[in-house]
Amino acid sequence: MAGKRSSAFNLETCARPNILALEPYRCARDDYKDDGTNILLDANENAYGPGLALTEDENLEGSRKEEDGEGIDVDLLGLNRYPDPHQIPLKQLLCNLRNRSSPSPSTTPLTPSNLFVGVGSDEAIDALLRCFCRPGHDRILVCPPTYGMYSVSASVNDISLVKVPLIGEDFQVDIDGIMKALSEDKDGRIKLVYLCSPGNPTGALLKKEDVERVLGHETWNGIVVLDEAYIDFAPEGSSQAPFVTRYPNLVVLQTMSKAFGLAGIRLGAAFTDPKIARLLNAMKAPYNIPNPTSQIACAALQPKHLAAMRANVELIIQQRDRMVAELPKIPGVGKFKGGFESNFLLVEMLDGPNGKPCNEVALRVYESLAEEKGVVVRFRGKEHGCLGCLRITVGTETEVTRFLEELKAVLEGIFKSNEHRSPREEERLEEEASGVVA
Repeated sequence: MAGKRSSAFNLETCARPNILALEPYRCARDDYKDDGTNILLDANENAYGPGLALTEDENLEGSRKEEDGEGIDVDLLGLNRYPDPHQIPLKQLLCNLRNRSSPSPSTTPLTPSNLFVGVGSDEAIDALLRCFCRPGHDRILVCPPTYGMYSVSASVNDISLVKVPLIGEDFQVDIDGIMKALSEDKDGRIKLVYLCSPGNPTGALLKKEDVERVLGHETWNGIVVLDEAYIDFAPEGSSQAPFVTRYPNLVVLQTMSKAFGLAGIRLGAAFTDPKIARLLNAMKAPYNIPNPTSQIACAALQPKHLAAMRANVELIIQQRDRMVAELPKIPGVGKFKGGFESNFLLVEMLDGPNGKPCNEVALRVYESLAEEKGVVVRFRGKEHGCLGCLRITVGTETEVTRFLEELKAVLEGIFKSNEHRSPREEERLEEEASGVVA
């Protein structure tokens, strides 16, 4: 057999430097794979399943023959044809959903011209960067702690970050800090401000007046991107999507992955001014939304299935309230951080029953729950303002019961094992935990 051929190829000099240096987006399932028995409380999925009306044997209720027009017809025989490149019927249904919940009857109704639909919200996050930012030159402003894909996409596109951290126990935007950063951007390099409401991992709903202040900045020429992935867990009327008809520099991102329980179909939407929507639609791949995705999404937006989605959301809110009441009763659980407007909670783990927030304990809880108990949550202790924090997705009633029991047992075991450790050993382990990639 001939030996390895010599070549001038060198990956280190061939690939773009920013890609070589890229730290990819990580999730708990990079560490813990689901074997079918785990309780998955790490990725903010909808534990009650798809927001669809299903039969008792979990088949889709309805067919093409249903008179009410609300059946789910996934056209398998049509898979040899490319999907609709424009998705106008789907866009209209998304507009109908948000127009009905508009906070002001005088707001101009949303139309399909206000929409870009993509493969989850992530496609829009990336498309906005490519649309408005010049690689190696422009910047985006983010407010940590926040969704990690903003920085990952920025790195891919060789875009640098300006960080204005959230403030307070409720993780609200530092509006004065943002306005100052934009005012000092004399060369106009900050093109996008990414805000998350409700926040991830904070669960906090941002104040509309704060978003409006940024939109109305007197000298800054840029786009405010408001990520509302979890908006349907917040009180009715919280979405700012209807305001894109009022503000030409507002983009509101939404997804069917969370409240709709349809993470598997990967459908996201960007509501914005028609001029921006036209740019995003011109950039996308020709047929970016698969037929099964659009067919299931259109069905999910019909009244019968919307009712199923809202029933599941109500169950999640009930379990969220239960966790808010029960978690503080467990010795070693500290304060909740952020808000309560999403399908997850951000909560501190302490170094003792009446101690202080501790990354070492939080990391041990995270690992022990997954490895010994089959319960996967998310360690967030490395993020700004999240010392000792775990982010816990709200599960079903059965899952929450098991989680609470297992968390109590794990914390008891950790504190018992800590009784004979020296202060120096505790300090070393805390430093190691704080160095873990979140």
